Amino acid sequence: MQLPKNRKLWGWALYYWGNHAFATSVITVFFPIFFKEYWNRGVSVSLSTFRLGLADSIASLVVALSAPVLGAIADSGGHKKRFLISSAFLGAIMVLALHFVSLGQWQWAWLFYVIASISYWWGNVFGDSMVVSVGEPGKLDMTSAIGYFAGYLGGGIFLILGVAMSLRPQWFGLTDPAAAVRLILVFTAIWWVVFSLPLLFWVPEPRKPEKKMSLAAAVRAGFGQLAETFRHVRAYKPVFMFLIAYWVYIDGVNTVIQMAVDYGKAIGFGTSDLILAVLLVQFIGVPAALVFGRLGERIGPKRGIFIGLAVYVFVTVFAAVMQYAWEFFVLAGLVGLVQGGVQLLSRSYYARLVPPERAGEFFGFYNMLGEFAAIIGPFLVGIVSYMTGSPRLSILSVIVLFVAGAVLLARVDTREAGPGASAAGAPG
Repeated sequence: MQLPKNRKLWGWALYYWGNHAFATSVITVFFPIFFKEYWNRGVSVSLSTFRLGLADSIASLVVALSAPVLGAIADSGGHKKRFLISSAFLGAIMVLALHFVSLGQWQWAWLFYVIASISYWWGNVFGDSMVVSVGEPGKLDMTSAIGYFAGYLGGGIFLILGVAMSLRPQWFGLTDPAAAVRLILVFTAIWWVVFSLPLLFWVPEPRKPEKKMSLAAAVRAGFGQLAETFRHVRAYKPVFMFLIAYWVYIDGVNTVIQMAVDYGKAIGFGTSDLILAVLLVQFIGVPAALVFGRLGERIGPKRGIFIGLAVYVFVTVFAAVMQYAWEFFVLAGLVGLVQGGVQLLSRSYYARLVPPERAGEFFGFYNMLGEFAAIIGPFLVGIVSYMTGSPRLSILSVIVLFVAGAVLLARVDTREAGPGASAAGAPG
């Protein structure tokens, strides 16, 4: 019996509902706090920041290098779903293992976190590649939107639960916030696995190719496809220049997301203030993204991106000199205003540049850059913090990414985009 298409779609979307608990609660909030306060207790804040930044950079680098190869292997053998579920279960096991890491054992916490992060991004690689098989023909945009919606909603709901547990542990029969965070790690692992099961049972494996490749051939095919796409991108100067700019400045955006809570702890802010500030970003971000979309229509996406990057530069400078917790809330509000806006306007501006006949191929390359652009920034923050002993200088170093990205973006000439940029006449 053929599986109903809506069942396939929602089984696939529920995977993102499940794995975003790790992204919102562990990566963004609770791991940076617990890593600094518990697993690195007695260690200088600069050294713990270096260790966290190195973990995020290594995880992103491993995924960036391995994704094309794993994608080719999965395509050649028809094993996308198997690889996705394996990644999810491995990630969940690593999160569960964090629960058992004792005080001061930062090495184990670091290792489990890196493997869990790699597993999370691997799962997204395989999940994104399944969008064609779970969506109805002609409705890929809506299918993709449903996946994003499910991820943000599921991750947001889980984060609210985690915030309640950490700020009011007595409501849940827990002794202190540390006990709450350890239990949140267990719940994250369970949430990730449970909401992966609908995909396992409801979504069939995409059709296998008629000709299967050996492992060595699949590896060559993966790198070969990546090289071919890169050659095509290089042939379109505005596209190539934009992708360089995008990779630089979106690395800065992702660094702010991943390192903000660690920075707040490093300069002495309370855990509850930091957690509530992250929630503020989530609540402001959704309506602000719609407003930024309107702004892009009026002044053009390129100018809108420049505004967003200017706000990020201001946020970074202000963060380096702020003294009070209320200032962190102000910065969280500003980040919430522009975070989604920079991302969505970047995508719409890129759509103006790419040739229509290669849109799918070029957007695949764009998505790969965006998902794995957290390599330079976290390492930069970590190494500056370690070398100078100053968390404030470390966060200030991120300005380099925003300024360099803006300079490169300014060099993108839409007029050179050729016939593919049919919408390039819009301002920007």
